[in-house]
Amino acid sequence: MWVTFDKADASSLLADEQVTWAFHPTTRNIPNLLRNLWLAVRLLPRFRPDVIVSTGAGVAFPFFLLGRLLGIRTVYLEVYDRIDSGTLTGRLCYPIADLFLVQWEEQLARYPKGTVVGQLL
Repeated sequence: MWVTFDKADASSLLADEQVTWAFHPTTRNIPNLLRNLWLAVRLLPRFRPDVIVSTGAGVAFPFFLLGRLLGIRTVYLEVYDRIDSGTLTGRLCYPIADLFLVQWEEQLARYPKGTVVGQLL
């Protein structure tokens, strides 16, 4: 099950997958945060995933928050291009993620409990 934004690349790459489109934009948009929280409330109890994985989209936070409450493990991968500072979503998900992955050693200054996995393409 994928939850992502309805954009051209996602539509083509996930054409044969089960997808739910999240509300966009999410960064600092309280109405869409609430819409995506409601989406998480509808989807997570129904599908009960073993793990929630995010690569840094703003939609991650409501899913991580509810996932934490439901005992679903969470894995967050901080984005490649934010070396000296964390993203808003990364800062929100860091305290509640079961596993927080970074791609650069320098990112450990912001996320000291992170695990360096190296650069992913």
